Amino acid sequence: MKPMENKQQTKEDLKMDSFPDFFDMGHENIYMCHDEKTGLKAIVAVHSTICGPALGGTRMWNYTNSLEALIDVMRLSRGMTYKNAISGLNLGGGKAVIIGDSSTDKSPDLFRKFGSFIDSLNGSYITAEDVGISPEDMIYVAEKTKHVTGLPGKMGDPSPVTAYGVYMGMKAAANFQYGNDNLSGKKIAVQGVGHVGEYLIEYLTKEGADLVITDINQSLLKRVAEKYSCKVVNPNDIYDVDMDIYAPCALGATINDETIGKLKCSVVAGAANNQLKDETIHGNELMKRGVVYAPDYLINAGGVMNCYAEVHDISSEQVMKMAENIYATTTEILNLSRDQEIPTFLASNRIAEERLKRETNK
Repeated sequence: MKPMENKQQTKEDLKMDSFPDFFDMGHENIYMCHDEKTGLKAIVAVHSTICGPALGGTRMWNYTNSLEALIDVMRLSRGMTYKNAISGLNLGGGKAVIIGDSSTDKSPDLFRKFGSFIDSLNGSYITAEDVGISPEDMIYVAEKTKHVTGLPGKMGDPSPVTAYGVYMGMKAAANFQYGNDNLSGKKIAVQGVGHVGEYLIEYLTKEGADLVITDINQSLLKRVAEKYSCKVVNPNDIYDVDMDIYAPCALGATINDETIGKLKCSVVAGAANNQLKDETIHGNELMKRGVVYAPDYLINAGGVMNCYAEVHDISSEQVMKMAENIYATTTEILNLSRDQEIPTFLASNRIAEERLKRETNK
């Protein structure tokens, strides 16, 4: 195993002057694997093992360069630490990314090699599926390591549980903002209709929400729109939609300097990770605008709960009850934010950090 290389990258491409200070993010370890035979280029980021072994999914994405992949996996793994901590799970935070096109670059041997890579970390990181990865892909990973969850025949695809947790968090945010949690007739814009997005759309449709949806995958978008009778807009137009609730369910950083002024919503609650491009800047700006933001890593924790259940042999019924409790936790965070006059992301971070401190001092 050796560090990844991208010979076509230049100093200008990587924008060296805008590097984040990686050490300030507090990671324990970063691991890289490059296997020329299978084409595997993977990064695993272990942010924290304070509460237990680091658990987080593997994302397969066609990143522009290896720096973009590194920044993404570091941000995602840090989010997993906070997600697992605030959810009360005995797990740390980690994440993996595989650089490649999930529609053309997959192979059984690639995932077997990835499984060997995971196994070499000796249980410090447990993987599962994420964007671009299916439970079937995990079968090949499991041939080489036991440190994998989300396998068919066990708890399986965590997407339904993730979506249910997001739905609960959205209802809690609606109750906080509007005085009741009824989503019937609410105009909700769902950005991203993949596994989690579609399950969320199903919940919202059953409650009678007025949905507008978008996705970069036009064939998938068309299928979901026809199935649930949703209005469709182009990906770049979703920010201009007249909506009550914005539900980002694709990739992160969609709330940024360019989009935040366009949003016509009073609640943000979605499944995507790292929705705020800059927590401090954009979290404070949402608060200033009176927009209730349900912290992403809090309300999308259903997926990791599903994986935790697989590791600890918890029933699917118990997992759904755990995901349902996201409503109460979201309400607690929103009340803390109001009472202390701080952004919701900061209220959520503080509760997660308090648990990490308690675990450290044990």
